Amino acid sequence: MSIKLSKKIMSKLGKTNAEFELIEEGDKILVGLSGGKDSLTMIHAMKEQQRRAPFKFEFLAVTVSYGMGENFDNLIAHCKEYNIPHIVHETQTYELAKEKIRKNSSFCSFFSRMRRGYLYSVALEHGCNKVALGHHMDDAAESFFMNFIYNGQMRSLAPKYRAENGLVVIRPLIQMRERQLRAFVVDNGIEAIGDEACPAMRFDVKMPYARAKMKDMLAKMEQDFPQLFTSLNAAFKNISVESFFDKEKFTL
Repeated sequence: MSIKLSKKIMSKLGKTNAEFELIEEGDKILVGLSGGKDSLTMIHAMKEQQRRAPFKFEFLAVTVSYGMGENFDNLIAHCKEYNIPHIVHETQTYELAKEKIRKNSSFCSFFSRMRRGYLYSVALEHGCNKVALGHHMDDAAESFFMNFIYNGQMRSLAPKYRAENGLVVIRPLIQMRERQLRAFVVDNGIEAIGDEACPAMRFDVKMPYARAKMKDMLAKMEQDFPQLFTSLNAAFKNISVESFFDKEKFTL
């Protein structure tokens, strides 16, 4: 079976890459591959980009196992079938979480922080200079409104930044919509890993209601304002810092 990548996905990937200089000549990139729809789309789009681009780069797909007895056989077979270099990095995060996470406490940030740390370690171990994450425009919008409403902060997800350890973190899908990525796995009949792999299913913890509420809120807003995400994408690049209440930015 051949993989079908829509022209929209490849066009958006190319434009985002050119705009933010995400992938460049000689890069060796670790790609975080959870096996969900986002990271599966990313790995196939980058594989196609590798074939088309006028510059050379390498990548390595890395799946972090939390030590919960996850079965990645289908994902391993999928990568083998499509000639995607892939390793599974085994960890004991699940056991560690039992000690670190209190009953009824938040868990998302703990697992996210641990996973990111493992990805950084594996990247350095394999001589990678960049780490690619599969966040998309819906993630950026949700993060913005979560920070805005719950933290009183104007903050979102950057397409590119340098981590403290020197690695450059990139988000090649950051200007794509989640529905495009969902359509990719459905159209290609790919078995994506979903919520069944979420560690929260095995803990007595609060579910991430804040992000779910943001999804609902944005869906309702988009019904009323169909251009919402197009405008958000533009606004994230057009920030008038001097018009807010930060006196350090006043132009007097």
